[in-house]
Amino acid sequence: MTNLQQRVVSAIVLATVVLALTWLGGIWFRVLAVAIGAAMLYEWLTMARAVSARANAMVAATGMGLVGLLVLAGYPAGVTLLALAAAVAVVAGHTAIGGNRQWPAAGLAYAGLSAVSLAFLRGSDIAGLIAVLFLFAVVWATDISAYFVGRALGGPKLAPSISPGKTQSGALGGLAGGVVSGLLLAVAAGSSGLVWLAVVAAILSIVAQAGDLFESWVKRRHGVKDSSMLIPGHGGVMDRVDGLVAAAVALYLLGAPGGGLDMPAHGLF
Repeated sequence: MTNLQQRVVSAIVLATVVLALTWLGGIWFRVLAVAIGAAMLYEWLTMARAVSARANAMVAATGMGLVGLLVLAGYPAGVTLLALAAAVAVVAGHTAIGGNRQWPAAGLAYAGLSAVSLAFLRGSDIAGLIAVLFLFAVVWATDISAYFVGRALGGPKLAPSISPGKTQSGALGGLAGGVVSGLLLAVAAGSSGLVWLAVVAAILSIVAQAGDLFESWVKRRHGVKDSSMLIPGHGGVMDRVDGLVAAAVALYLLGAPGGGLDMPAHGLF
């Protein structure tokens, strides 16, 4: 099987599984969110193994395990976030004692907050379903539009020292595509407040692109091309969800003031 064939097959399988679990919601989507977080931490710690002691990585993995169990058991978001903050503090302290760099603590914060945001955005009701589909629509359209517009128009690079292939025209094209796609999803779902949702979509598109650049910086910092080889033809989980999880955290934060920590989607849809 060629690399292109692997990419196509993997993409179809992943999209089918993700959309099915998104539709089901509840415990099924929480399992997906925790699996994504766990895979992200594994890849992060693998990339950072040269600058962090094995013991620090084990403490970080234990912290992720605790957060994952709380998410799966259905504990309130406030409790889960406090547990995550405590776990990050413990890992940071343990790492500082050994005189190592804080990559394990940063990885736990990154992966844990991503998992928690995704899990509580979806929840179990229709508002959560719309919120996550809105997130997917914006992020996926941003990626696709940025790729094709960037290839078609070219022009100045967006961040040449981090990701030489990305252009400013692609970033603007991705922003436009993300906003249009998000609005189409909102209209199809019968949502009101379309002006506000357009602003939200723009924020998510920008954050998703920043998340993509952040992961590229992390990989360059550790001298690797892909975060892992967990997904045939695609590299690692972080390579696929870097923009998505960053946007998920942003959407969670935007929705929490109106819907609360446990049901942020209700503050948006």
